Amino acid sequence: MSKEKESVLAGFKAFLMRGNVIDLAVAVVIGAAFTNVVNSLVKGVINPLVGAFGTQDLNQYSSCLQAPCKTKNGEVVDGIPIMWGSVLSSVLTFLITAAVVYFLMVLPMSKYLARRARLQAAKEEVQEVMEVSELEVLKEIRDALVAQRGATGPGQNGPGQNGPGPNAT
Repeated sequence: MSKEKESVLAGFKAFLMRGNVIDLAVAVVIGAAFTNVVNSLVKGVINPLVGAFGTQDLNQYSSCLQAPCKTKNGEVVDGIPIMWGSVLSSVLTFLITAAVVYFLMVLPMSKYLARRARLQAAKEEVQEVMEVSELEVLKEIRDALVAQRGATGPGQNGPGQNGPGPNAT
């Protein structure tokens, strides 16, 4: 194989092994499984509840344009049907999916991220206070050493100084 083909394959392999691609693949698979759950919920629970006011299947709700629609064995014989029941079912499926995704995934994750950001900010604030405290302590030690050295400065013959001490005779 030529060097160019090897680099293309290496680049493709690096692309596939990136975390974003794997995360996206997992999200698609989980999303497909989640779609089945929501569709089952809508078809098995929501549609019958809404259908309690009419037919059990929302997809059967329709209106006709022009002449009255006549159906035989589910076939439209006359007129132009407007299948607004299937649109209503799809809208309900979308709204339920959006609500479940928001309340079970987005909202908890945003609360978690906000809490984590607050903790990180508090940790940084404590770190800053610690750095300031350490700096202040070091300044106090320096000032004490300077004051101590200044009290026994030149001409006072303190300990460690050249010359006799104050009790020399």
